[in-house]
Amino acid sequence: MAVREFALASLRHDTSCPGELPVGHRLLRRKKDWSWSLVVAALVGAFGSSFLYGYNLSVVNAPTPYIKAFYNATWYRRHGHPIDPNTLTLLWSVTVSIFAIGGLVGTLMVKTIGKFLGRKYTLLANNGFAILASLLMACSLQSGAFEMLIVGRFIMGVDGGIALSALPMYLNEISPKEIRGSLGQVTAIFICIGVFVGQLLGLPELLGKESTWPYLFGVIVVPALVQLASLPFLPESPRYLLLEKDDEAGAMRAFQTFLGKEDVSRELEEVLAESHVQRNVHLVSVLELLRAPFVRWQVITVIITMASYQLCGLNAIWFYTNSIFGESGIPQDKIPYITLSTGGTETLAAIFSGLVIERLGRRPLLIGGFGLMALFFGTLTVTLTLQDKAAWVPYLSIVCILAVIASFCSGPGGIPFILTGEFFQQSERPAAFIIAGTVNWLSNFAVGLLFPFMQKSLDSYCFLVFATVCIMGAVYFYLVLPETKNRTHAEISQAFAKRNKAQPPEEKANSQPAPDPSSTLDSHGEIQMTKYVISL
Repeated sequence: MAVREFALASLRHDTSCPGELPVGHRLLRRKKDWSWSLVVAALVGAFGSSFLYGYNLSVVNAPTPYIKAFYNATWYRRHGHPIDPNTLTLLWSVTVSIFAIGGLVGTLMVKTIGKFLGRKYTLLANNGFAILASLLMACSLQSGAFEMLIVGRFIMGVDGGIALSALPMYLNEISPKEIRGSLGQVTAIFICIGVFVGQLLGLPELLGKESTWPYLFGVIVVPALVQLASLPFLPESPRYLLLEKDDEAGAMRAFQTFLGKEDVSRELEEVLAESHVQRNVHLVSVLELLRAPFVRWQVITVIITMASYQLCGLNAIWFYTNSIFGESGIPQDKIPYITLSTGGTETLAAIFSGLVIERLGRRPLLIGGFGLMALFFGTLTVTLTLQDKAAWVPYLSIVCILAVIASFCSGPGGIPFILTGEFFQQSERPAAFIIAGTVNWLSNFAVGLLFPFMQKSLDSYCFLVFATVCIMGAVYFYLVLPETKNRTHAEISQAFAKRNKAQPPEEKANSQPAPDPSSTLDSHGEIQMTKYVISL
């Protein structure tokens, strides 16, 4: 058999539908998909990125009274009188919520940075923001300038905005579709681990003391340095190399490294097919994506998913856990340890989601997670209203909060980032993450800024607002969201085509007589495939 014919035959043989394989073969291939390089890339990438996002959600919780005392002392030293309580509440709300404004700025920077640096080097460059923010916040008390803490929170938000766009794109593009959901959940798992570590280090026995709270922010340097030291040894995204840099040899080597095998013909064919369609397509702008009729419902779904992700109330619990437990009647000396249980619960729930997402799918986990959150938020409202009726009622409130967290992290906590990567083609993906990130961070800012005032005005009924958001989100996903598990980008696009009432340009082109399959190999990969076959 001729070399080229043999290459084509092997490609066609490897691209059979995974669902047609026996169960044992599917499990064996899935195990092979998890190479050491893939695991290390996910762990290192997440540790220096989504871990820091989660850590910064919870790290301000434990030292709240000490930071407020620092603000008051600084204000008194400058103005000769204590700070007004309302001014202090506003200043503290800005400190918490400016993290989200920085996140929005970081999100808007991703497309420009990623175009020149790629996914991996964007993550590496992002560590500069983390290190700068850490130094500013850690030195704020010694310098007597609370502005350094606020500016540091803003810069840390920039880091989070870049990380939560670049990391999901990187993981989405290096993983086989059979484990794309599980690998994508690493982002959510490390967010939860970051929250837990922030709560753990905030204990009074560790760094949650008046003299040591600045070190809580200095710890941020560690994950950034770990990522800087290890990520350079891993390859760039093969899809980025092939589709945006036209580096076929580099893409093949990256696939071989991440998949842990020499024969990457099946994966190359999928990317080469997309490359053949998108050869002359430039990176889509945000405005172009918003106007494109063939992705209208994908964009709407991403917007609603990200808005639900933030407005469902979990960040309110992460930002203000101690005050919520205090309001529910929990003794002050027990609050740090009960708060720690929330971080442990969400970490376990996120790991559970990562284990079952490829079996249950994205859709059931999203709908079920938001539905259960609405139920437990309603129950929490009842227990907070009746907390004075019996000594055990406040502890029932704790159970409700833990149930809300578990419901969130078992589905809604990580799937929004996965869906954003799955809905869009390579040329559309950076703009899609800008839209998703903008909604994410604006919603985050709104919750962080407004929740203290909601808590004051609505008291225990404030959680009914979040329950309503969860119900609306669950209903929308039930009516609109298709299942994306184990589907290619083309198949997902086709699932939305009827609702969009418009076919993507590549599908319109494909409705005409199909070109010879060998043309894709001729123009993109024949040299590499020939080398590979000869080596056999």
